[in-house]
Amino acid sequence: MIRNIFAAALVAAPLFATPAFSAADLGKEESCKYQGQVMAAVQAARLDRVPEGKVEETIRAAEPEWPENFSNAIPQLTQHVYQMKRRDLKNIDLGEIFETQCVENWDQIQEMKKNLSGS
Repeated sequence: MIRNIFAAALVAAPLFATPAFSAADLGKEESCKYQGQVMAAVQAARLDRVPEGKVEETIRAAEPEWPENFSNAIPQLTQHVYQMKRRDLKNIDLGEIFETQCVENWDQIQEMKKNLSGS
């Protein structure tokens, strides 16, 4: 389970950066906090039975407090979370797991993003 979440983090990580306000500019703790909040919002939508095709719209309509560019990962995270059984999601906090893994693997993720961008 945790390995799957880390895989989702690596897939979504490039989506968190924009030239104007990148995740790296925020610093590890703040960026990972926002990433965890996005994951928690997607999990909450799944638990609330929001149709998969309406997750992004529903979350954005709630005007989340994270920087706008973090919402770019919602579709990819939705795909991952909606593949999981709801009963499995009731007993875990994906937001906390995602945030913890982000902090623990920050340097690796930043290096991967750097390699993917060719910088």
